[in-house]
Amino acid sequence: MEAIIKHEAWNKGKLVGQKPPLKPKDIWAIRIHLQNANAVRGLAMFNLAIDSKLRGCDLVSLRVRDIAHGNQILPRAIVIQRKTQRPVQFELTEPTRVAVAAWLEKSQLRGDQFLFPSRVASSPHISTRQYARIVRH
Repeated sequence: MEAIIKHEAWNKGKLVGQKPPLKPKDIWAIRIHLQNANAVRGLAMFNLAIDSKLRGCDLVSLRVRDIAHGNQILPRAIVIQRKTQRPVQFELTEPTRVAVAAWLEKSQLRGDQFLFPSRVASSPHISTRQYARIVRH
């Protein structure tokens, strides 16, 4: 008679599914960490993610013209979501406008370029996996 081998479930003891939202103190802690690390792109990306509540695929495909006119960062932006094909309007808070302005100054991007371009020639903007890695750290 063969012995029955029991395998442990891959998700035993792990948190799966939707994660709880960040608390305001967590958001500020992440912002302070990014500022102290001089992570200009990361801070701009994090602040935009918090303000816009966009999905990762929509955030990485933002273009400079979506949130800025010339050197001026817009107080509000409207983006068409990829999944729903519906427009989403969001406000850019002062910390976000400052962070994005610093990123645009550092990166010297033009209005028609992606806000977070890829360093890999075959990809126009960072991938959602890269975005997730940046946001997690």
